[in-house]
Amino acid sequence: MTKVILKLDVHDEKSKQKAMSTVSSLSGVNSISLDMKEKKLTVTGDVDPVGLVRKLRKTCHTVIVSVGPEKPDPPKKEEPKKEDPKKAEEKKKEEQLAELVKALKAQQNMYPPICYRSIEEDPNACVIC
Repeated sequence: MTKVILKLDVHDEKSKQKAMSTVSSLSGVNSISLDMKEKKLTVTGDVDPVGLVRKLRKTCHTVIVSVGPEKPDPPKKEEPKKEDPKKAEEKKKEEQLAELVKALKAQQNMYPPICYRSIEEDPNACVIC
């Protein structure tokens, strides 16, 4: 996953929409964000930056600012939550029910397929087809 930051000469809403639709049509794009104040387009995903600029230069002037790996979000520390006794009982019941379903599935009988046999009354009769 790469993060590509591009500087675009986008002046109005129509050119912004053209740029966004051009980028979104490329394969491998995960997310797109456009900052109109700084006129910067940020694209994340498995995208070739040169091909991206080549497509965008057909609609507006484009310059590559930076190309690099996508920074992962910092992991949030989650505090262990205390479980209610009611929820613990519900989980136990669900586990018991799941075990029961597994046991019953093993006991289901598979019936053999039904075969039909066609018998003609007079096999020597003349039939015009």
